[in-house]
Amino acid sequence: MDRRSTALALWQAGVAAVGGEAATRAALEQGTRPDRILAVGKAAGAMTRAALDRFPGVPALVVTKDGHGAGLPEGVELIEAAHPVPDARSLRGGKALREAVEALPEGSELLLLVSGGASSLAEDLAGGNTLEDLAALNRRLLATGLDITAMNAERRKLSRIKGGGLLARFQGARVRVLAISDVPGDDIAVIGSGIGAAPPAPAFAYDAQIVASNAHARAAAAFEARAHGLVVLAQDEALHDEIGALATQLGARLRAMGSGVMILGGEPTVVLPEHPGRGGRNQALALALAREIAERDDITIVVGGTDGTDGPTEAAGGIVTGATWGPGAEAALARADSGTYLDSSNALLITGPTGTNVMDLVIALRA
Repeated sequence: MDRRSTALALWQAGVAAVGGEAATRAALEQGTRPDRILAVGKAAGAMTRAALDRFPGVPALVVTKDGHGAGLPEGVELIEAAHPVPDARSLRGGKALREAVEALPEGSELLLLVSGGASSLAEDLAGGNTLEDLAALNRRLLATGLDITAMNAERRKLSRIKGGGLLARFQGARVRVLAISDVPGDDIAVIGSGIGAAPPAPAFAYDAQIVASNAHARAAAAFEARAHGLVVLAQDEALHDEIGALATQLGARLRAMGSGVMILGGEPTVVLPEHPGRGGRNQALALALAREIAERDDITIVVGGTDGTDGPTEAAGGIVTGATWGPGAEAALARADSGTYLDSSNALLITGPTGTNVMDLVIALRA
């Protein structure tokens, strides 16, 4: 068995199962034609393609990350913005979403497609706040090790469109929200800082549905593992901790695991130094796990963000073995420069945008 290609195939099977296009298409097999389609998040492009296949000709606005809007039909309004730290285009995207909602008349129906990343990609700031305030807040939150629920609670304080604020401006008859979850618990009030949440006591019919999640990805990876004749040893949402502590916890499990595969999901946190190097949380976790299995010749680990990106880099994460850890690795971890080290070791996981975002996925294979 080629452990690297097998482990990567399992990771890819998990991600493919939660693709924004397929998940949205399945959800829209039932339902009425909307008057407007709005989509925001890293999977917004993929979700909109499916929605317009089902409802061709409906006016659509997509707000997504740079490079994630490819393949949209002609006529779709596309705004690409920065992630994880917002930029001026994020304010343009937030304003466009708000104005689109406000323009919908009585009796209208809105289809709102939401996925992770919306917190950075679209914002309409509450009075007195500036883009510099927003960017500084996001940089601080990303460096302090807070989990996504706590981060999004802070982001909502500056926003006119998060936490139900966007749909509070809707004067029509019905809103249908389809969401791809990138948060623990799959809470619509947390995904994208609640940009798809209903306001208190809405005056319109409101229906929200989670169409893809980390649990779906883990289940698909497990199905693929069994198809390869592998024993599934674990299928847990177990990645909710700071990188260093998490690597220590998982290290003990990895060293004790029998032949087979562990499939783990979640979203680790990381505390950054003042001047971090190149990388993101998945690259840091991959390198930290390489330390835990150093000199083992029977374990391969794939660690990756299911959206295909990790922090402000083009990599999704890393693919490591017991041979990955070596001179310079400890220093790279300490200065948050895991990406540079993994790149020099041919251990980066690079996929490009995947059209989904359901937190992170780890495949650990012993064979």
